[in-house]
Parts: sequence; structure tokens; C-alpha cells
Amino acid sequence: MRDANPQAVYLKNYQVPDYLIHTVDLNFTLDEQQTRVISRLSLIRNPASLSSEAALILAGENLKLIRIVLNDEQELTETDYHITPESLIIHDVPQQRAFTLTIENEINPKANTALEGLYLSNGMLCTQCEAEGFRKITYFLDRPDVMAKFTTTLVGDKDRYPVLLSNGNKIAHGDDDNNQHWVTWEDPFSKPCYLFALVAGQLDCLEGSFTTLSGRNVGLQIFVEQHDIDKCSHAMQSLKNAMAWDEQVYGREYDLDLYMIVAVSHFNMGAMENKGLNIFNTKFVLARPDTATDSDYEHIEGVIGHEYFHNWTGNRITCRDWFQLSLKEGFTVFRDQEFTGDRTSKAVNRIENVNMLRTRQFAEDAGPMAHPIRPDAYIEINNFYTLTVYEKGAEVVRMIHTLLGADGFRQGCDLYFQRHDGQAVTCDDFVSAMEAANGIDLSQFRRWYAQAGTPIIHVEQNYNAKDQTLTLTIKQSCPPTPGQAVKEPFHIPITAGLIDNSGNPVKCTLQGQNGANDEVILQLTAAEQAFTFTGLAEKPAVSILRNFSAPVKLAMERSLDELAFLLSYDSDTFSRWEAGQLLSGQIITGLIADVQQNRPLQLAPIIITAFKQVLSQSWDDLSYCSLLLGLPSESYLAEQMQVVDVEAIHTAREFVVCTLAEQLQIELETLYLDNHRDESGQFDAGAIGRRRIKNVCLSFLSRLDDEKIQQWSEQQFSTANNMTDQIAALANIVNHPHPAKQECLTQFYQKWQQEALVIDKWFAIQASSPMPDAFATVISLTRHPAFNLSTPNRVRAVIGSFSQANPLHFHTINGQGYEFLANHVIALDILNPQVASRMLGPLTSWRRFDETRQHLMKTQLERVMNCPAISKDVYEVASKSLM
Repeated sequence: MRDANPQAVYLKNYQVPDYLIHTVDLNFTLDEQQTRVISRLSLIRNPASLSSEAALILAGENLKLIRIVLNDEQELTETDYHITPESLIIHDVPQQRAFTLTIENEINPKANTALEGLYLSNGMLCTQCEAEGFRKITYFLDRPDVMAKFTTTLVGDKDRYPVLLSNGNKIAHGDDDNNQHWVTWEDPFSKPCYLFALVAGQLDCLEGSFTTLSGRNVGLQIFVEQHDIDKCSHAMQSLKNAMAWDEQVYGREYDLDLYMIVAVSHFNMGAMENKGLNIFNTKFVLARPDTATDSDYEHIEGVIGHEYFHNWTGNRITCRDWFQLSLKEGFTVFRDQEFTGDRTSKAVNRIENVNMLRTRQFAEDAGPMAHPIRPDAYIEINNFYTLTVYEKGAEVVRMIHTLLGADGFRQGCDLYFQRHDGQAVTCDDFVSAMEAANGIDLSQFRRWYAQAGTPIIHVEQNYNAKDQTLTLTIKQSCPPTPGQAVKEPFHIPITAGLIDNSGNPVKCTLQGQNGANDEVILQLTAAEQAFTFTGLAEKPAVSILRNFSAPVKLAMERSLDELAFLLSYDSDTFSRWEAGQLLSGQIITGLIADVQQNRPLQLAPIIITAFKQVLSQSWDDLSYCSLLLGLPSESYLAEQMQVVDVEAIHTAREFVVCTLAEQLQIELETLYLDNHRDESGQFDAGAIGRRRIKNVCLSFLSRLDDEKIQQWSEQQFSTANNMTDQIAALANIVNHPHPAKQECLTQFYQKWQQEALVIDKWFAIQASSPMPDAFATVISLTRHPAFNLSTPNRVRAVIGSFSQANPLHFHTINGQGYEFLANHVIALDILNPQVASRMLGPLTSWRRFDETRQHLMKTQLERVMNCPAISKDVYEVASKSLM
């Protein structure tokens, strides 16, 4: 049961730890229900501590304490310490000298359904300690600024736990009586306890190696359950690619002799960067052409890269406190995005990242949980593993990269690594290194770390034919967010280019500056600034916010003709795609108004012409072409409305898709057939692009009431030898009135029922379907034998897909979707508060809807918040949402 009034933690109250831990010796006697933990800590009073409190306070939750020994000789009694539900307080410890403390306790991994600390997953024991899970293993100074060297000995049954893993290098192993064996691991690098990891179980291993630039040989191991060993080769190659890339781009070598990855089926997040022993959700390790899509393959490489890059940006240099989480996550997300862009298509990668940011993170910025990338306060830190901290944090790092250039950014990174290796530091330390290495003042730029919300930039253009100048007047503003009514101007880099009437780039010369370039970076630092381009004999088209150079909303009046021109000629791949999105968005917005006013719907010919032009061109990058054919999502369109009308959005958008399919049927069919081939097992850019464009065409064509197209979908489903094509065909069958829908769903389940990740896709497709029976389908899915509320991936596939990817049916006016979500959040909270709080998100945007829906959503939020046993994870989200 949660405290009656959970207390917030504030950044302003940060104090250094009163004690430091130099070394930790851990001994685990492993058992599913009675794991014995012996922790021997070498401690000393922190000379920097400002506290006069002499007691040693260690964090600990759900632990059965057995004994405490001071300095290997004095066993403490209950009069020497005090236990609370969240801590162990030892009243009298040495103040002037180092001392040791040995703590013996017992834990029950099987009962740990929250999946924090040591828990059981399919018979395997594993850990998740970030952010505050280590305190559920043993009593400790569980905070990131307490860094120690760990030595860990694992003891377990040879048959049940033949594989015993922990951080660092294996230094000893042996056998004991009663079929027991043991392994000792030593990590030579100091680390906070959130990076501790332990895995024990029956696992197979794929082995590899990597030779670093300095010639050291590093052993690579990926551990999975035996039946998954044939799905690890892509993960292994991805790890090698990431190691080589980090050496080449950042000059960072791996520092241990061994790098291990373990795939776990029960995991709250995507993966965890524990030093030398990464623990991954199976979703981001396992791949085989017939079980994983092209998107899965790309995400696996990206996440493996992300966790590997953390070795330097998160492990060697870590956070001083959890308010600084974006120090490691924002920087590392930026690094993994750049890695993925170099490995795949930079254009596609950038657009996909921006699309997700604008659809989901901008909504977070506009909601009750809005916070800066460095929050000021939290009740439960797990609630701040957010898109703001990660994705917007990456955009803030990217802006520094834009301002400094690639060379300047690398110099700043080198200085950051040099200054802070082995330390727990702050976001300010990162920015200071960038300033010092480049001789630049980023004082105003720091507001990105402290101010919440999405800035809006208003752009007006004025062309003076006589002076041959174009002036852009740019204003910035940022809406109020909780606790921040007024915002100071941000430092915003705005990349801009000019295009002449023939579609050719124009050299940009800014008034008062020397030189002309294909594009310029306009540095907006005031509430309003004017930028004048000179030497322009004719009025050019303005391409602005190129490559999405800042995480802002752009308000700029542009006609449909101007947007169509930019869609045809803009040389910046992001801005070209964005022009198409704005063109489609403006047209759909007009149609939404028509739906609301019961006016007949008619599609503007300009969008048909624009799409026809895209389809008629020859493309080297078919993946990029497929994005140009995409319309803004229903979720993105909802973000543009003052009051969300889910039915009107769906109706208007579907009308556009159906009309385009009708008007462009010949072109779409031709493109589908030209790229319909079996290239299973091939993951080069060409094969991925052909699969992608083929399936985009099929998605359009499936809107038509055409028996031939239905046969194409069914044939592709039945004959596909790769999951990309099979799941795309199944989605088209499920999302439209297809006569073979139930038969195909049954066939798919029977074929793949032993592959959990594939069945997650089967659940998700049905839960997100716009068909009229969607809600009844979702209810039946939660009663399916394969649905398990204790498995986060399955919860996300069903409950998450319905509430987050099916706005039409989740927001049904009778409120049944809201009640459904609240019911499952309450049930899930008993098992796993962290996942439950994340599931609650769709209800928090209640202010965006009409009065009826507002009342229904608020009712469910109040119901959740007032549950007597609700966790502080869920309580924080619900209570802040209702403020």
C-alpha cells in the first residue's frame, strides 16, 4: 500500500552522500523463492558531507534481514539499528575511519512480479536495478553518485543454473557439494549499483569476438534460451557494427575483456546497459527473416548500439542524480540515431525519429506530466523515463551538434570524456565541456534543460523586389506548463535554405555577413528577430527548419501550391517530406471541418497530382519514397486540434486514403507488381526499400472493394517467406472487410504460437484495428489463453495497442474504452506498478476532448487514484493529471 501522501524529491534539495562505498563483495546463494544475499561493504564517512547526522541510512525494500556484522567482529542487535519499509538505519558507525559492514538477507525472486531487483523469468533468475531496483536485492546506498568496485560470487544448482553471470571478468569458479557450483566475477571499474547485473539459468550461448583499434581481443557472448539460439546472428553482427562505429566516430574503445548480452522475455523496458552484462528484452535481440520484420532488424541494431554506447555515455561517466537522467539517455539516443542513420538511410531514420517525437513527445509536452529534460521534482523516478528525457534530450544534444558542427562537437565530447571519466556528473558538466572545447557561451542554451514545453516559432516573410532582399521575421513563444507559467526565450538553431522558381537551390547571403552558402543556421535568441537575405533577383521559396534543426512547432502561412512546389524540389529530405505532410494535413483539416458540418467531401486535385508525381519518379531510396506517400497519422492530426474529434479525423483521413487509392490505382498496382518479389533473408537497402514500397501500395489498394486486391493480400500472406511481407498482408486483411480474415488469423496463430514475439504482433494488429468489432475483439484477446498480465510485452501488445494506437475505438463516446483501460491499470498495478503507470498515459490527455469524454476520462482517473492500494507510480501520474 502506498503512503497516504507520497513525498516528492526535489533537485534543489540534492546533497552529497553522507557515506561512500569503496568496494562491494556480494555472495548469492540462488533459489527461486529463497535467495540468500551476503553483502560486505567497505565504507567511509564522506568528507564532503554537510550533514551532522551520524547514522548510516541504507535503502532497502521487501528484504528479510538475517544479520548485520560491523568490522567482521561485532554482530549488531536490534537496538543498534532500525528498519522501516524503505530503509535500514544503523545508529552508530565509525566516523573517523573506514569500516566494513556485512549484511545478510533473503529475497523471493518468484514473488517479484514488479520485475525490479532480482526476479524470475521463464525459470531464469535475472536483475533490473535501474533506477532503484538494487535496494530490492540488499540494503545499500542506492543512488548513482555512490560508485564502488564490485566482486560477485554466485552459487547455484548445476542443473537449474548451469550458467552464472555477473558484471566484469570471470576470475574464479569451482564445484561444491550437493550438485552446487560457483563463479566469481570482478568488475575492475567503479560503478553505481544501478549498473549491477546477475543472470542465472539454462541458457545457450552464441560466441564471437572483436579486435579493437589498439589490437585487444574482446570476447562477445549472447545468451538466450535454447530454442532461440538460431535468432542471434543479427544481434551479434549489430554489436560488432556498434563497436567499430564508436571507435571510428568517437574514438571510444571497449574496456573489458568480455561483453555479454542476455535476452529475457519478462522485461519492463527495452534493454539495460549494465557494465559488461547487458540484459535485453527478447524483442531487441531475437531475429530471423521469417519471425522478424525489417523494422525489427533495424530496431535491434539500434538498441544494441544504444546499450553498447552507454559504456562510455552512462557507465564510465554516469549521472550524479536521477534528475540528470538525460545526461546519459539524451546523449546516447543521439548517438544511436546517428549510428542507425549511417547504417541505413539517414533520411528515413531522421523522419521516423521526428515523426515519433512530434506525435508522442509533443503530446507529453502539452499534457499534465510536462517536464523539462532535467526535471525539477518527482515522486517516482520510474515515471521520468520519458520521451522528453530520451527523445527530446537527444534533440537538445543534436542542436549542440548543429551549433558547433561535427568537428566542434567531437572536440567537446573528447574533453567531456577526458574531464569526467569515472565520475558521476550533471548536464551542466556536459554543456561546460562543449563550451570550453569551442570557446562558446551556451548560457542561454541551457534553458532547454530547465524549461518544459514545445516552443512555437512564427515565421513571416517579406520580399522587397527593389532591394532584392527577403526578410524573415521570426517570433518564438512557449505555452505555460505545470509549474512554469512564463518562459524565457530559448536559443534555437533554425537551418534554412532558398529555392528559385526553377527548383534550383539559391546561395544564401545574410545581411551583414560575408560568404554565401547553400543553407544557413539562423540563431534565434530573442523573442523576435529579423533575418535578411540579400542579392535575390526574384522571390525564392523558403525551406526552413531543415533536418528538423530544433524540436519546435513551426507556424508559417504557406499555400498548397507552395507546399506542392517544395514537395517536388526541396533538396533537404526532411523538409521535402514535411512539405508533403503539411500539404496533406491542410487538406485533411479542411475535410475534418466538412465532416463536422455535414458537408459533402471532395478531395483537392493538387494532392492527387503531387502523389502522382512522387509515384512517377525514379527513386534510389524506395524507403524514402514510401514515406513521401504517407499521410499524417490520426494521432498527429489530433495534436493539431483544439478539441479532438476522433470520428471526424478518422473519416476525413480515410476519405483521402480511399480517394487516392481510387485515383492512383493503376500507378499503385504497377509499383506493387514491379516490387513484388521474394527477397527473404536480404536486408540491404534495396531489398528493404522494395518490401516497404510494395506494402505501402498494398495498404492503399486494400481500401478498394476489389476482389483482385483481396486475393493479392491473401496470396502474399500465404506465400511470404519473411515476416515483413506476411504481417503487412495480415494487417491489410484484418483492417478491412476481408472474407478470409478469421481463417488467416487462425493460420497465423497456429503457425507461430510457440514464438512469443510473433504472437505479440498477432495481438497488436487485432487490438489496433479500426473495424467496428474492435472493442469486442480486444475483450476476447484479454481472455485468450496466451494473454498474460504478468508479461509486459503482451500487455503492451494488447492494452497498449488498443489505448494508444486505436483512437477511434478507445475514445468511443460511451466510455467503455476508458473503463477498460482503468480496470487493467488497477489489476496490473498490483503486479507491476512501473508498467501500470505507463499504460495510464492515454487518460491523462482528457482536457483535449469534448465535455462528455472529459467527464468519462476524469471519472476513471479519479477511480484509479482513489484505489486504497494504488502504487506511488500510478498515483503520481493520476494525481498530476487531475490537477
